[in-house]
Amino acid sequence: MKRMLVFILLLFVCHTMVAQERRFRLVEWNVENLFDTLHDAGFADRDFLPEGSYGWNTPRYLTKASALSRTIAALSGTTAVDLVALCEVENDSVLVQLTQRSLLAPLGYAYVMTHSLDRRGVDVALMYQPMAFRPYAVASLRVPHDSVTERPTRDILFVSGETISGDTLHVFVCHFPSRLGGRRVSEPYRLRAAGVIRQCVDSLFAVQREAKIIVTGDFNDEPRNASIATVLAASVPPARLSDVDVARLYVLSARLKAHDGVAGTYKYRGEWNRLDNILVSGALLTSTEGLRTSEAQCAIAALPHLLERDESRGGVKPRRAFLGTYYHGGVSDHLPLWLDMYY
Repeated sequence: MKRMLVFILLLFVCHTMVAQERRFRLVEWNVENLFDTLHDAGFADRDFLPEGSYGWNTPRYLTKASALSRTIAALSGTTAVDLVALCEVENDSVLVQLTQRSLLAPLGYAYVMTHSLDRRGVDVALMYQPMAFRPYAVASLRVPHDSVTERPTRDILFVSGETISGDTLHVFVCHFPSRLGGRRVSEPYRLRAAGVIRQCVDSLFAVQREAKIIVTGDFNDEPRNASIATVLAASVPPARLSDVDVARLYVLSARLKAHDGVAGTYKYRGEWNRLDNILVSGALLTSTEGLRTSEAQCAIAALPHLLERDESRGGVKPRRAFLGTYYHGGVSDHLPLWLDMYY
């Protein structure tokens, strides 16, 4: 009888501990050319005007914004997603549409974003729940380039803030240069962008060795490529938690298991790629107080409405908005990633 009472007590304690644990969710998503329908002076965005090659008009724009908002809401579960890192957003106008004029409006999202020199005017942004995350430092980190021979790339968004758990969380949102021209030609530009983040991360670790850091976005590189593996020195987490270095970055999206034929966030010529990634500092893996997470808490959001049959290669693929310049009616050519943290 005494053993039974002890067992019941233990069950009650465990249940209470689980019940007290709260979720803090991050979603990362390249939303594929989220342009409005107005020209931004100084940027080459005319392809995405009603008279442009994509025939981008108000109904198509609002349909896309609605689909994006429905997806983010669907990824919320019982509580709103706390942080949403977005790539390929044009300007404040599209973020206002998402946060204030869509299905997400009642959730009260705020946002910060870059305003970079990218020729098309494409930027990155971070939407956040003000009750869950309060930014106190925001910077748009410019990637150096030769103004005579090179095109400017997208800035890297850096946001430091206090989370609802009381932690200071440092978030980098990036969209590294594309692979246009092939890996040999384009890789140096991604290495340079990664170097900007590396310098900032080292500075954070120098001030606080156990800094809680997230680096996320579209890297246009796999976790094994040099921008992530060498410059950012990020690896998969070790098998034993005791071997985790708190002052190092770890890739939580590198070993995600395939589900229903989905093995990555982007599909190219029938092969799934892991160009979108979530990296965290070791402190988020080892922390016993405040925010903590693990590799098992990272997943691809392969929602049915984001996919379609891959008729030519087999399986499924993201249902993108455009095939070339032909309007296909999908949401994005990338699938979202999410990461759950607990406190």
